[in-house]
Amino acid sequence: MSYLLGIDIGTSGTKTLVCDYKGKVLATAMSAHDLYSPKPGWSEQDPRQWWEATRKATRAVVKKAKIKADQVSAIGLSGQMHGSVFLGDGGVGGEEVPLRPALLWNDQRTGKQCVEIEKKAGGRKKLIGMVGNPALTGFTAPKILWVRENEPKVYGKTKHILLPKDYIRYCMTGEFATEVGDASGTLLLDVKKRKYNTKLLSLLGIDRALLADCSESHVVTGQLHAAGAKALGLKVGVPVVGGSGDQPAGAVGNGIVASGIVSATLGTSGVMFAHADEPTYDPMGRVHTMCSAVEGKWCVFGCMLSAGGSFQWFRNHMAEAEVIAAKKKKVDPYTLLVEEASKAEAGCEGLYFLPYLTGERCPYPDPDARGGWIGLTARHNRSAMIRSVMEGVTYGMNDALSIMREMKITTKTVRLSGGGARSKFWRQMQADIYNTPVATINSDEGPAYGVAILAGVGTGVWKDVPQACKAAIHEVERLKPDKKLAKKYAGWHGQYQRLYEALKGEFPRMG
Repeated sequence: MSYLLGIDIGTSGTKTLVCDYKGKVLATAMSAHDLYSPKPGWSEQDPRQWWEATRKATRAVVKKAKIKADQVSAIGLSGQMHGSVFLGDGGVGGEEVPLRPALLWNDQRTGKQCVEIEKKAGGRKKLIGMVGNPALTGFTAPKILWVRENEPKVYGKTKHILLPKDYIRYCMTGEFATEVGDASGTLLLDVKKRKYNTKLLSLLGIDRALLADCSESHVVTGQLHAAGAKALGLKVGVPVVGGSGDQPAGAVGNGIVASGIVSATLGTSGVMFAHADEPTYDPMGRVHTMCSAVEGKWCVFGCMLSAGGSFQWFRNHMAEAEVIAAKKKKVDPYTLLVEEASKAEAGCEGLYFLPYLTGERCPYPDPDARGGWIGLTARHNRSAMIRSVMEGVTYGMNDALSIMREMKITTKTVRLSGGGARSKFWRQMQADIYNTPVATINSDEGPAYGVAILAGVGTGVWKDVPQACKAAIHEVERLKPDKKLAKKYAGWHGQYQRLYEALKGEFPRMG
């Protein structure tokens, strides 16, 4: 027997997964990362810690799956998108090494550089025409400019700039490679043509030689070299496919490879994701158009920065009682929080939570946006506060779904994954707020599962990605919206949107 290995370099940790050639998951493992915020709005990680986490999680998952190391036949890589790893020359015979911590997807320091990029491109509309998206603080290109402007010595020593998963690829194989899904999030790829936009690179003064070569997501990009195999406990020569960024990879893991099915993933961030057979753009740049992990296809998605992260913030800072009780009952604290939220009425009697705890990206590219409760009265209790957090996050996800519908993207079913899929209460809330049937599938492993599938496609286990998903993925539950409640939620969602509009001018003044 041979098996497929999927590796996902997430924000909170690296996840590994082993599945067989039928797509059955044998085991998963996780190794955590540290997150650093040297200044407000800054977000960084040490790339070397990603590699150490990959080493630990890979050895752990092989052991848990009870397979032999030489039975792993192919590897797929996924990772948090947009992050920037600046590598310098390690000397004769030495490996290139990170010159500074990686700037992450939720880092907000590059507002000035975003303005500069759009100006040099001839305006936002022209930039969207060149690379499919506007300049946002999370993307890679403004990070490159920030380092060049603020850390010229680091930039002068830089030989390669890699995305998070591609740094792990380099550690495994010695190859500098990426693929179209993740590269779409650099703001340097012509999404329609699926190759770097040389005109924009020239306008920004970025040397093409700094960027990794780009392939389709299922293409084999290298093999484990001796040092990589030894670190992971695997055999030399295992093929490593391109993989993809966590969002396109997660879409494969959810079977979002054909029109009509949309996914809603609630992790730290929240992503509404749709497949597209042709590149289609929001002229206002509120959602992103990027290359799909399916060869020759595209995707449209919107990312809110603090979705599950908002619920996690509440748990960490305002749910000590549930955390203590959960330990005694040996349950997840979120289970107890959801039970408490279910005691409150839908709509929370006019209480709204704005989930802009780390600024916002979709539908508002606003690094100054702030979160908080609005509408508190003496009638509101803790149950309402918790439920309003869940509703606020779901309204934010519905913002992206609404934009997709404006773009005439078919949205017949929303497949749920991440934290929002684990509770039937939250699943039904999503059905009601989206006013669309929602479904869960037989796997909730997300990007790691998606890239394991891509590894299988790249090595001939399946003919193509759609065939693989058809064979491995099926729905296990479907919930329909409550039409009366959906109508009420539509009105409450409108009020939620008006609150941002009323406050956006005040956010920058809050210090």
